[in-house]
Amino acid sequence: MIVVAGGSGSRMGADLPKQFLPLRGMPLLMHTLANLHAMDGSMRIVLALPNGHIATWARLCADHAFRVPHDVVAGGDTRFRSVQHALNMAQGSHLIGVHDGVRPFVSKDVVERCFRAADEFGAAVPTVPVIESLRKMNGEGSEVVDRNDFRAVQTPQCFRTEILVSAFATATHDRFTDDAAVVEATGRHIALVEGNTQNIKVTTPLDMRLADLLIG
Repeated sequence: MIVVAGGSGSRMGADLPKQFLPLRGMPLLMHTLANLHAMDGSMRIVLALPNGHIATWARLCADHAFRVPHDVVAGGDTRFRSVQHALNMAQGSHLIGVHDGVRPFVSKDVVERCFRAADEFGAAVPTVPVIESLRKMNGEGSEVVDRNDFRAVQTPQCFRTEILVSAFATATHDRFTDDAAVVEATGRHIALVEGNTQNIKVTTPLDMRLADLLIG
């Protein structure tokens, strides 16, 4: 599993990057890695961090006696480049997943569903229904759209390894917002599987409050 943790903490209004903020006495990112390791102790975890954060992470691991096995790779200046760098280290298995470092509450069922679907279809992402009403912006204002036509996308996004590697090797730009979009640009279908509503992406102070409730 590639875990991408490149946040700056700007939306948190914090000096520390959001993945390093404490949650119940331990950095948020450690909860994510510990959750994945608890699901499958043989899962290889490759953590992509900005080069400037690697020393801080090493110090935090020492301070917290964090023992979850993982490899660290220096990420790039975009998510695309970070995953691309991590792929060089993470290859060697039939399937590979990419997960957000600030999603500590993905369930084991979701991870297993994603990998099963990736094995069958080549690429799979977890999604959940959109519960808010939606409006689409247009040149004259906005218009109502049917929320049943949309899904909110989560991670991990899982793939057969050769498909993900090929997609990243042939991509024509690095502005993709998620990994499934890179694969989809090659013309491949992306299977959708059921996600879990607790699998939140922690990006704001309100999210941290919710995370504290969930972990409790």
